[in-house]
Amino acid sequence: PFIAAWALETGRVKPDTIIHTAPGKVAMGGFVISDSHAHGDLTVSEVIQKSSNIGAMRMGLMFQPREMWELYAQAGFGQKPQLQFPGAVSGRLRPFKTWRPIEQATMSYGYGLSASLFQIAHAYTVFAHDGEFIPVTLTKSTAQGEDARVSGRRVISPQTAKTLREMMALVTGPGGTAPKAQTIGYSVGGKSGTAYKQEGKGYAVKKYRAWFVGIAPIKDPRIIVAVMVDEPSNGKWYGGDVAAPVFSDLVQQTLRTLGVQPDLDVKMQIIARDVPAEDESF
Repeated sequence: PFIAAWALETGRVKPDTIIHTAPGKVAMGGFVISDSHAHGDLTVSEVIQKSSNIGAMRMGLMFQPREMWELYAQAGFGQKPQLQFPGAVSGRLRPFKTWRPIEQATMSYGYGLSASLFQIAHAYTVFAHDGEFIPVTLTKSTAQGEDARVSGRRVISPQTAKTLREMMALVTGPGGTAPKAQTIGYSVGGKSGTAYKQEGKGYAVKKYRAWFVGIAPIKDPRIIVAVMVDEPSNGKWYGGDVAAPVFSDLVQQTLRTLGVQPDLDVKMQIIARDVPAEDESF
């Protein structure tokens, strides 16, 4: 969702701007970028909801390489984490001067951008904390009231962050890629993903990593939960199928432990776990 956020922030698009994704495949630099199936014209909100690679690519190519690199860096990608914690590694964000057009295109939807799950979850503070990239700590603050508010580095405006949360909520509803992320009593939103595993200098065949990173409650964020499944083996490999249900369970248990009151009427809520999810593009 980062490219969509920056495209909104800089006025290049609005939530209802139409992005042309037909016929579902685009050839570039000897490679083919494709969606799971042809979507036709999608709004920016639907690009997020349906995880359209082509939609993300078209927004990504609205930026100059340097601008796109700087935006990723602001969200912590390629930066050395200040927290000493297992898995908290810097990842890899290659210098923009070395990017070919195909590499900029694929980085728009995450391919070619190396990041740990911890780093991705940290980057989501931009959406959960009204546009600020917040430092991470392992200690709990005892401050209260205004003193308890943690300040960070401004990346996008509060309004853009709110708009992205609304888009991520669509991902977990009917027509999205991760309805199985829905959690009884709590509003949630996030982004699912699936990728071929790297093997040597290329990618493995039929070996996947699937993930879901989300925020809850999406209407008034309290937690960010990131789940990654390495080489799913139950016949399913999309993040919305294998990682989203784990996210749902973790969110419910964690929010109850924290004493967070449900923000959805359980009796009126329709849980869509059994609704077929939109196939993810990867």
